[in-house]
Amino acid sequence: MLKKIQKISSYFAVFDPAEEGGYNVSFPDFPGCITFGRTFEEAKEKAKEILELWIEELISQKQEIPLKINRPIVDEIKIALPQKVF
Repeated sequence: MLKKIQKISSYFAVFDPAEEGGYNVSFPDFPGCITFGRTFEEAKEKAKEILELWIEELISQKQEIPLKINRPIVDEIKIALPQKVF
């Protein structure tokens, strides 16, 4: 029996804090592909699910899957401010 080989890829997701709480998630390489999660962890899970479904739909419609584009990585760096700032 032949094993089916799966290719693993990754795409950038933007997690934007929502005013009502939680996170809106979008994908720069897939305009219109968006989701929401009440926590960051839930948002990551839902992002994975929606992106997989989005790609399945592209394949079923015989559309091209975008290649991952290298983008800058944005992260939050927390620091302790000097006492004089308060």
